[in-house]
Amino acid sequence: MGPYSDKDISPSLGDGSRPNIIVILNDDMGFSDLGCYGGEINTPNLNRLASGGLRFSQFYNTARCCPSRASLLTGLHPHQADVGHMTDDDGIDGYLGDLNPNTVTIAEALGAGGYRTYMSGKWHVTRHISPEGPNHNWPCQRGFDSYYGILTGASSYFHPKTLTRNNKRIDTPPGEYYLTDAISNEAVIQVEQHSLGHSEKPFFQYVAYTAPHWPLHAHPEDIENYRGRFDRGWDKLREERMERLVSEGIIQSDWQLSPRDQSQTSWGDAEDKAWQVRRMEVYAAQIERMDRGIGRIIEALEVTGQLENTLIMFLADNGGCAEEFPTMRTTETVTPDGRVVQMGNDRKVMPGSELTYQSYGVPWANVSNTPFREYKHWVHEGGIATPFIAHWPQGISDSGNLRHEPAQLPDIMATCLDIAKVNYPETFRGQDIQPHEGYSLASVFTGAGFEREVLTWEHEGNRAVRKGRWKLVTKYPGGWELYDIERDRTELKDLASEHPEVVKELSGLYQHWADRCGVKPWDEILQLRKDQGRA
Repeated sequence: MGPYSDKDISPSLGDGSRPNIIVILNDDMGFSDLGCYGGEINTPNLNRLASGGLRFSQFYNTARCCPSRASLLTGLHPHQADVGHMTDDDGIDGYLGDLNPNTVTIAEALGAGGYRTYMSGKWHVTRHISPEGPNHNWPCQRGFDSYYGILTGASSYFHPKTLTRNNKRIDTPPGEYYLTDAISNEAVIQVEQHSLGHSEKPFFQYVAYTAPHWPLHAHPEDIENYRGRFDRGWDKLREERMERLVSEGIIQSDWQLSPRDQSQTSWGDAEDKAWQVRRMEVYAAQIERMDRGIGRIIEALEVTGQLENTLIMFLADNGGCAEEFPTMRTTETVTPDGRVVQMGNDRKVMPGSELTYQSYGVPWANVSNTPFREYKHWVHEGGIATPFIAHWPQGISDSGNLRHEPAQLPDIMATCLDIAKVNYPETFRGQDIQPHEGYSLASVFTGAGFEREVLTWEHEGNRAVRKGRWKLVTKYPGGWELYDIERDRTELKDLASEHPEVVKELSGLYQHWADRCGVKPWDEILQLRKDQGRA
């Protein structure tokens, strides 16, 4: 039995048996940041979903924001959706930076199947973001009944750009504003209004937080909650996270903690410790604020009597982000009253306020991705491993348990359609639709196992394929590395020279997938950009 790929959409309204579905995606968060995944950050509401549902130890994203969102929404690999890199137009199929018409989103499929559909948060799957349009790939044109959020990627949390309601660009309202809270507020309103006006139908909601993506912006009282929490530094904190991950059963005790990133000094030798600690304090405050908003969504479901039959799935779009801004100070006037924002990681400027624009950098991303190697952009485990929580009281009986089956983003659409009793279409709005790539997780929820054998990734020339215990991976422009993921998921012992037959088999599987899905060699994309004068 292959991927979930039934032929057409068949509406069936009504008897309350079909669950509501909420997918919560956050941005640039590592594998071990949440409290329920070994981290120091206060996440009581996500912890509650984990203890009342399931935690997955081997769920994977695509290593980058735009491709992950395209894959999640369409149930395809990102290149098949034309978001093989980001939202730039490289003028070649697979890399057009705009969802193609031969895709159907979860919202479109479920909407045609009788669901109401809502979205709050970051969209970031189209290059067309001008208020003048075109808007054919904006949320309301891709199946959502209502939308509030930003169309592009990162932005100030206090004064976000591209803020949009449905199809209209809007300004940040006067007074105190914080994007994470606004995304939560809108999600709560959508839940409440659905209960009041459309309770006869189930709903699908996509809540896409920008937290904790840079810039490091948080409220002073939230930052203060973490005073001293990270003073022990990145080396000790990685060791402590490793111990908690092992004790929780999320990772195996015989896997070794990957070494500190070679580009970084030990904590003992680090300079500007107060500034370094503050970066992680703000990052943690961003996540806690998001968790608080998720708690309000849960409360809205409880008050409206919808929590028991709502499947909530939570995950991140890529691993922790090691992007360091230039230390040279530049300026940009972005606040409505003309105040100057200090752009970049100037160590004389403490992050957190709306007048700063900083990132948390390599050493803390290394902590976030404990125990794994690498970061966002790369397809070693640190770039693609995400926490994944599934909570559904009526559909998951063995709450609090772990699931170790490997799964990835296209499986979310397959799961949504499966439990909603909605088929995946061959055609939609007069367009032929590409076959689905996902496998439903419904059987994993019940403990019955999973069918997938092979997982594949590519981003910026970083490539990987996994089959069973073996993972073949390369960091562009390097060669293939081979790891026994069952014994060495932290990818420390390269076995490529010892098992050339496995390298041959897996590299063949990768190339077959790449050819089928329109993946181009990264050298070719770089040359194309150079020829276009965009290098």
